[in-house]
Amino acid sequence: MSQSSSAVKKIPQGADRAAAKKQLRDSARAMVPGLRARADEATKLHHLPAQNVQEMIDAGFFKILQPARWGGLELDPMDFFDVQMTVAEGCMSTAWVLGVVACHNWQLALFDDRAQKDVWGEDDNTLISSSYMPVGKVTHVDGGYRLSGRWNFSSGSKHCKWVMLGGVVPPKAAGEEPDYRTFLVPISDYRIVDNWDVSGLEGTGSHDIVVEDAFVPEYRTHRSIDGFMCDSPGNKVNTSALYRLPFGQIFVRAVCSSSIGALQAALESFIKINRDRVGLNDAKRVSQDPGAQAAAAQATSVIDECRTIMARNFDLMYEAAAAGTQLPIEQRIKMRYDASLVAPKCAAAINELFIFSGAQGIYKDHPINKAWLDINAGRTHVANNVGKFGRNWGSCLFGAENEDFFL
Repeated sequence: MSQSSSAVKKIPQGADRAAAKKQLRDSARAMVPGLRARADEATKLHHLPAQNVQEMIDAGFFKILQPARWGGLELDPMDFFDVQMTVAEGCMSTAWVLGVVACHNWQLALFDDRAQKDVWGEDDNTLISSSYMPVGKVTHVDGGYRLSGRWNFSSGSKHCKWVMLGGVVPPKAAGEEPDYRTFLVPISDYRIVDNWDVSGLEGTGSHDIVVEDAFVPEYRTHRSIDGFMCDSPGNKVNTSALYRLPFGQIFVRAVCSSSIGALQAALESFIKINRDRVGLNDAKRVSQDPGAQAAAAQATSVIDECRTIMARNFDLMYEAAAAGTQLPIEQRIKMRYDASLVAPKCAAAINELFIFSGAQGIYKDHPINKAWLDINAGRTHVANNVGKFGRNWGSCLFGAENEDFFL
């Protein structure tokens, strides 16, 4: 891989938490100009430039949520998402890949320790991609399962040597419930189909994954119900409260929070471009247009609101985990709904900035255009389906039973 930027500094061994957090923030901020300069390259490649990934590895970004016993930093969720949002100010595709791939390092800590050793035993920088949609064909065999299928949208897959794939284990006996699990598969047992040709988030390289009758040992699976109950096999060795947080609450933030950073960068560009711009048709300054003013105000409010609610919710989750308790299910449903609101709110805000950028905004080299495409592409992720999660939360308010366990 390319030599990393001199602005990126590795976190020294034994650094205290405060110093590590500051260095991570400083490194992310220092990367923004380079990421922005390589954004077009990411679009043309249909995956991230190697330099982007290497700089994030060198800076320790993928290790923020990784267990300390495997070379990780084991910091708090907001430490990670602050970095992700800053990276998104330079390139939302890069931040998206960072979000989902680094969250896999967190989830791997929930697996049986033998699975962690399989991935990190020789290289604790090894990265994992995913596709959680439960489309895999699963059959029972001695010691584990046979897995086959084709999964879409595996972001960052070309930079990873393992993949986490969704599948439903069929019941062995009548009356048993199907068991949704994540299956951990090495690159020797799957192939990547290079088919990522999209508008928006082009650099994420979210290619298809194909598995043909691979054996997956039992210990290399993670049950969804264990993640929901915050009691997974990995908790025996990874005892930090970090690994007692609900799986669903962590991953969904990985696919919405980059929109906040991308909106922040777009807002700054919008103000800079339009501060002195004069409309060609009416010869009036755009900065005096009430619509442009309202669009800028809305964007600042959305950014502040989304960041504030996310930080509050993680504080509440962390406090409960540290105390050895779990949040009431009603609170988790509301937090899930809060996360689903982020991408739609950012999309609505960027749409207004786009409209008040005038016809110049439709050019591909316009910074608002890129943010508009990326944020709206991220909005389509199933985890950002605000209607589904809003209906669940709203029906629960009226006394109905919860219908979602990815919380």
